[in-house]
Amino acid sequence: MILVTGSTGNVGCEVVKQLATVGHKVRALVQNESDARRKFPTNVDIVRGNLNDPISIDAAMQGCERVYLLAPLTPQLVQQESHVIRSARRAGIKHIVKQSALGAQYEGIMLAKWHRAGEKELEASGMSWTFIRPSGFFSNALAWTQTIRHGATVYWPTGAGKIGIVDARDIAACAIKALLEPGHEARAYDVTGSKAWTTQEQVDTISRVIGKPLKFIDVPDGAARDTMLGQGMQTQVVDAMLEFTGLVRGGHVGMVTDTVWKMTGKTPRTWEAWVTENAAAFKG
Repeated sequence: MILVTGSTGNVGCEVVKQLATVGHKVRALVQNESDARRKFPTNVDIVRGNLNDPISIDAAMQGCERVYLLAPLTPQLVQQESHVIRSARRAGIKHIVKQSALGAQYEGIMLAKWHRAGEKELEASGMSWTFIRPSGFFSNALAWTQTIRHGATVYWPTGAGKIGIVDARDIAACAIKALLEPGHEARAYDVTGSKAWTTQEQVDTISRVIGKPLKFIDVPDGAARDTMLGQGMQTQVVDAMLEFTGLVRGGHVGMVTDTVWKMTGKTPRTWEAWVTENAAAFKG
């Protein structure tokens, strides 16, 4: 049995679905059971729990051998991952695959520091581990749907910087290889798509697919901060996100890897294909 935390998010949901599809026993740790049952195949074992509640994590670990560790982007990420790692040790878990972030090993920004803390704890835990370090997700563009629908404009603080965005399904496919196959122990994988894109290029693709002229505006950090705080986001999360978009703007995250191909034997899904699949979300 494999336990998946963060199982209702973009990547976690795909990990659960892909494991279930190949007939592997998978348990999804969720907060909302009814929502999870709508998302997952019937052969998924759904358990209710909270990453802030070690007792519920201990209960979810029972009968499992491996864990996919994914915590949401909040200031509690470090503590929540620690709860899972300590619970896994108590339960005798054999292997943990942790979803981290591209560049976590450098600890250059807050997001990297949060993820590296979990990596370090895993490295010192005595358990077998693998790190999956993805770049930005295709699905992050869904944050633009409202301003595209109602103003034909994307506001994003990334300038002309590029990022090797990747499909959540490809991240999940790499994760599953690390979970099910030997040879991935004590290894870290940088996972990107096959091409690095500027936000302008991403917006141009959406424009072509939906047949609607769109504009990209590079938002100053101050304005982006005010908008995100106005949407109710936590200050530490806003700060972490702006540090990351600052790296994108500065041209520091445009790397592209062949990890998806090497791990899965398949070419990464393309941005154009993803936009076509999700065109309705941008059209409204």
